[in-house]
Amino acid sequence: MTNETEVVEEQKATQLPKPQGWKILCALPEVEDKFSGTDLLKPESITKIEEHSTTVLFVISLGPDAYKDSAKFPNGAWCKEGDFVLVRAYSGTRFKIHGREFRLLNDDQVEAVVEDPRGYTRA
Repeated sequence: MTNETEVVEEQKATQLPKPQGWKILCALPEVEDKFSGTDLLKPESITKIEEHSTTVLFVISLGPDAYKDSAKFPNGAWCKEGDFVLVRAYSGTRFKIHGREFRLLNDDQVEAVVEDPRGYTRA
C-alpha cells in the first residue's frame, strides 16, 4: 500500500507545466529564513522580497525550441536542465504551485550559469 504523502507529492510533481517554444521552466532556490551567520529569523516580508527578486534560478526543463536558433546561439545552448542560472531580478512569468514559486523564461534571458548558488544576493 502506498503512503498517502507519496501519492500527494507525485500529484504535485505532475502539475508542473511543460515549457513550450523557446521557454525555460525554472524553480527558485530555497530562501534562507535566518540572517547569514546568526540564529535571527528574517521577517516574512524580507524573505518574500528576496524570493521575488532573486537572480539565481534552477533549470527544470527546456522547451522544444530553446536554443535551436543557430544564428542567435552559434555556440549552442547557454544552459541545460539541472543548471543554476543567473537572470535579471523579476525575470520571466512568475507563478506558484502549492505555495512554491516557479518562472518561465525566454531562452535568451539567461545571463550566466552558476556553479554554486549559495551566497548570491541581488545588489
